[in-house]
Amino acid sequence: MVFKPMSWVPQLPEVPDTVPICEFMLDEKHGRLPFAESKAAYTCGLTGKSISASQQKKDVDSLSRALAKEFGWKVNAGTEYDKVAGVFALNTIDIMTLNWAIHRLNGISSPANAAYNADELRHQLTNSGAQVLFTVMPLLQTALAAAAKSNIPKHRVYICEMPNDPPIPKEFKTLTQLIKEGESLPDLEPIKWEKGQGARQTAFLCYSSGTSGLPKGVMISHRNVIANTLQISLYDKPSREAHGPGYREVALGLLPQSHIYALIVICHASTYQGDQVVILPRFDLNNYLSAIQNYKINTLYIVPPIIIAMVKNRDLTKKFDLSSVTSIFTGAAPLGKETAEELASQFPSWKIRQGYGLTETCTVVCSSSPRDIWFGSSGCLIPGYEAKVMSIEGNEITGYNQPGELLVKSPSVVLGYLKNEKATQETFVDMAEGRFMRTGDEVEFRVSPNGNEHIWVVDRIKELIKVKGLQVAPAELEACLLNHPSVADCAVVPVQDDRAGEVPKAFVVKSKSVGLEENDALIKRDIMKYVEKEKARHKWLAGGVEFIDIIPKSPSGKILRRLLRDKEREARRKASAKL
Repeated sequence: MVFKPMSWVPQLPEVPDTVPICEFMLDEKHGRLPFAESKAAYTCGLTGKSISASQQKKDVDSLSRALAKEFGWKVNAGTEYDKVAGVFALNTIDIMTLNWAIHRLNGISSPANAAYNADELRHQLTNSGAQVLFTVMPLLQTALAAAAKSNIPKHRVYICEMPNDPPIPKEFKTLTQLIKEGESLPDLEPIKWEKGQGARQTAFLCYSSGTSGLPKGVMISHRNVIANTLQISLYDKPSREAHGPGYREVALGLLPQSHIYALIVICHASTYQGDQVVILPRFDLNNYLSAIQNYKINTLYIVPPIIIAMVKNRDLTKKFDLSSVTSIFTGAAPLGKETAEELASQFPSWKIRQGYGLTETCTVVCSSSPRDIWFGSSGCLIPGYEAKVMSIEGNEITGYNQPGELLVKSPSVVLGYLKNEKATQETFVDMAEGRFMRTGDEVEFRVSPNGNEHIWVVDRIKELIKVKGLQVAPAELEACLLNHPSVADCAVVPVQDDRAGEVPKAFVVKSKSVGLEENDALIKRDIMKYVEKEKARHKWLAGGVEFIDIIPKSPSGKILRRLLRDKEREARRKASAKL
């Protein structure tokens, strides 16, 4: 059975495949809200500095001219993989200007997680083939260390300015300088594309953790981004029109612009609809609440840990005027029904919406509609999606309330994984109805009291750990742990955490070299410190280390993490019962 959007969901028109993202976002003829009717595109939530949509278009033109001269990149020469730029930065009001300037040159932007250490960033830069790197002052030392390991020369590292920057060394060019240089340079030649090029040409290389090995480069085409931007805009159109003609939102731009959620939902869909995005570089509860109050933000694009912080800090939230907020949208990790209900009791006028998506679907697959919010559900399919639910035996599930793996088809489903044909073939499968993507998530379709089909995510087949919405592959941490002299074997599983949603916990079999007289607590601490030295903070073993005699495995040697997760849940249940 193929599940499709509800009848009240608008139809997705043909998605253009000859239009680059920069033109789609900055040329009114492609449906974006006219500049004259749009709010300021991006505003810094710390300083109040704004950039208008029309000014951003000019800056993209200027910056692309400067980058062409700086790097020797020709608009229509070579392939997009000859023009890859790494972007390792915290949020700024200029990041999208940079991304679209890269696209204007037929290049690829590869945004990297700002929490990466030098080795993690090196992997992405090397795997993507990045020739240049853009960063910010707080991340400069990490960026330089990674660039050196990736054969990117120091003079090919550039600075995106942030509020309260220390003096920027003169050896580094800034975005502001490049934009200024580009203003006096001649116009670039037009982009020349064949039919279908937008559907097969990579625009973004975002890195996603699989269930094994290091993060993989997800090849996201121009058409993928355009498709999901249109899908989100169409799905939200009825609720926006209910606010009256000329309605424009002020949206929160706190989530990392390197993460697919923010990159598409906030940085493309909001801008396309003429909204204002208030940018914050990182989460600080006071700054977050102040920005809502000062800029009269209407929609909060957040993740469950931020919701939990609000719920647990009621006294602080009461000190701020949050009356401008009409709705929140949460994704990247599941929001528990109880947490949603607690937030609703705190802010009864807010529409609390949840969405579900992946890097491989170029974000949103389904989301709550304001017309039918059902706490615990991830909402209904958005325009242009088709879905199947498959049993563990590979049979198609044809009814409701039956769990199985979710497979989806959409023009936003990406091209595949860079330099990894095996993973691409395992994840993207050809079926009678077309090419579907295996999500690795176990879901059920359930009918809401209002009669709509909702997707409920009930388990994670692919075993990724979601820490504050960031992906952690157990196998990556296990490979790291096995390098520690005290570890003979290990397995990493998620454990629930109030603040982060989930955190990694390691089950470890001690090496025979560990003497009986050695203190277990000291060994555990040493193992945790080792991971902290090797990995980004969200990958640290915040769930702890537990010693066991043997790691449960299948006859083929596959770690049976589900047994360890069940063991952990039972231990926590017993501990809770004692309390």
